[in-house]
Amino acid sequence: MRILLSVVFCFWGSIGFADMTPRDGWVVIETTKPYGQLVDDVKVAVKANKMGVVTQAGPTAAAKARGISIPGNRVIGVFNNKFAVRILALSTAAMIEAPIRMYVTETDAGATLSYKTPSLVFAPYLEEAGPDLGAAASELDVLFKAIAEAAAS
Repeated sequence: MRILLSVVFCFWGSIGFADMTPRDGWVVIETTKPYGQLVDDVKVAVKANKMGVVTQAGPTAAAKARGISIPGNRVIGVFNNKFAVRILALSTAAMIEAPIRMYVTETDAGATLSYKTPSLVFAPYLEEAGPDLGAAASELDVLFKAIAEAAAS
């Protein structure tokens, strides 16, 4: 029993602020904005760029309800039906990637916004779908960059 309790307490003690280091195909933007403000600013930037917030999920509130305190953590699924219909016509399989997610994580200095570029997300389907999927992904790259820059500024 003591070993189990030690493991649990070590786990709880290890839940700290996020370390979102850049990875191939990811965009990682560190900000000094408070977590809640960055979440709100992402939603505003999504709408301003004529995209939609399709999904939202995060463990922070559910953990708090269980008596566990963890840093803010929210995944925001972003897409637009215009792109959904277009991509679906090219590859049924590729649509499993929609919506593309933006990830807001609380840090000790503020919050970080991260996302995989749409070009990376749709790359596995290019051979099947052809260059039109690459064109759609490139257009989405531009939109996601605009959303991220607006939200982070």
